Amino acid sequence: MNHNCLRVLVGLAAALHFGAIPSTRGAERPNIVVFVADDMGWGDSATYGNELIQTPNMDKLAAEGVKFTQCYSACGVCSPSRSAILTGRTPYRNGVWRHLSGNHEAHLRVSEVTFPELLKEVGYETCHVGKWHLLSRQQFNNPEFPNPSDHGYDYWMYTQNNAIPSHKNPNNFVRNGVPIGELEGYSAQLVAGEAKHWLKDIHDPQKPFAMTVWVHEPHSPIATDPRFESLYEGHPNRKYMGNITQLDDALGMVMDALDAQGVSENTLLFFTSDNGPVPAYGGVTGGLRGNKRSDHEGGIRVPGLARWPGHIEPGTTSDVPVVGTDIFATVLDIVGIPLPTDRTIDGVSMLPAFANEPVERKVPLFWRTHVSSPEDRVAMRIGDWKIVGDETLTKFELFDIEKDWQEKNDLAAKMPEKMDEMKSVLFKVWADIEEEGPNEWWENERQKPARGGKLNY
Repeated sequence: MNHNCLRVLVGLAAALHFGAIPSTRGAERPNIVVFVADDMGWGDSATYGNELIQTPNMDKLAAEGVKFTQCYSACGVCSPSRSAILTGRTPYRNGVWRHLSGNHEAHLRVSEVTFPELLKEVGYETCHVGKWHLLSRQQFNNPEFPNPSDHGYDYWMYTQNNAIPSHKNPNNFVRNGVPIGELEGYSAQLVAGEAKHWLKDIHDPQKPFAMTVWVHEPHSPIATDPRFESLYEGHPNRKYMGNITQLDDALGMVMDALDAQGVSENTLLFFTSDNGPVPAYGGVTGGLRGNKRSDHEGGIRVPGLARWPGHIEPGTTSDVPVVGTDIFATVLDIVGIPLPTDRTIDGVSMLPAFANEPVERKVPLFWRTHVSSPEDRVAMRIGDWKIVGDETLTKFELFDIEKDWQEKNDLAAKMPEKMDEMKSVLFKVWADIEEEGPNEWWENERQKPARGGKLNY
């Protein structure tokens, strides 16, 4: 059965499970924009305390909305965290359990349900611009595998993974299935420019819209426009710092485009990153332990900013832990679409957290990153407590993460009862994920374990 036939069957099944969906209310329904940076650390912006990097548009977004101090990505690497944003499901559950950089069977399956797909069913127009990374290399722009239109997008301009050969003059963008060839400029501005073009020239202003804007910066190979690099003249990290300002400028372009079309007041704009930074290229975690690929805080705690005029109080801060997986449930809550009942949805609506009120989770915050160090392969957080486990789930650390945000004080030996309680829940969550996800994909993984590990997933 090809994926288009499967999509029809899945859609019919979803309709039965979702029940009656409210009719579209046109412009009354809020627009949705999800802007995602690539490998940007929690400490990589002025907005989050960096004293050197200039991020005026992130600062503006925080001043006009809410800044999350404990926002997480769903994984320590990018493909899985992006899949969770679209589906509301933890990566091993939705099948995108690993980064999709080479030739692999894993991909975002047509059987998964995304928020653009559900919004399109109630009259939204949908657009994706930028990095995709939800198909393996041999699957990208291949009609035998689902492309963005199979996940609910009307229009898309995307790359499989990184901008090639770098952020400067990339040559690997594809628009609606047609390769574009070499473009002149820098990736973030090209992506934001396409978003602006779609809003101004293609989008029907009588319809609400949902748009995902996923820039490549500051992922390597880094190339920075001299106008941004020159801001840090003489600093050894000027290329990376300028690259952050470059992506911030792209965020500003999108914000300006929303203003120009008169839709900012009725748009939820959410900004985040797909995972933590790479110190070798200049990224910083703001003092958090670990970095990209780790399930310690430095690999998964990321920037999180949200603006929704009239619904989010400007200039506020929220300490409530949220995760990219929550975006799915939040969007559905805002629009008035019931959550699917035929599958586990791990994320919850962030609406209370927008006002710094707690959210209620049936499934705890959970992470598993296949390319982590063997000793921090999994993590789970419940309330202020976080457990970090090794690849074989036999060795664990325990942290009171609210007090010990740098994860310096392992309480496992001092609090054995709490440790046993957390381990018990962790085992249950992982067993449930294994049962629901396509475990044959990771159990048959051919790539050898890295860093002296025993498991490759």
